Amino acid sequence: MKRYASVIGVRPEAVEEYKKRHEEVWPEVLDTIRHCNIRNYSIYLKDDLLFGYFEYHGSDFEADMAKMAADPKTQEWWKLVGPMQLPLESRAKGEWWASMEEVFHFD
Repeated sequence: MKRYASVIGVRPEAVEEYKKRHEEVWPEVLDTIRHCNIRNYSIYLKDDLLFGYFEYHGSDFEADMAKMAADPKTQEWWKLVGPMQLPLESRAKGEWWASMEEVFHFD
């Protein structure tokens, strides 16, 4: 299992809508997340930042992320929530959510 964390901005005028959408994530999107070997997925909000955390239990992260990106229902979901997000300028090329470095972990 590998832990992943990432961060992205959220448009201030979209915060309430973003929260509302995530109270009712479509079952098909959740199934895709599960089938892509992601577990224990959380998104937190602080001011205008979203912090995402999940645990990956697969063996080919890139393939699973490509499978997720190819899913039509997930693409539809991203078209809905994507405009509410503000990617960080410091993100790596090709990233939407900026990856974070783990500097401490305690079980």
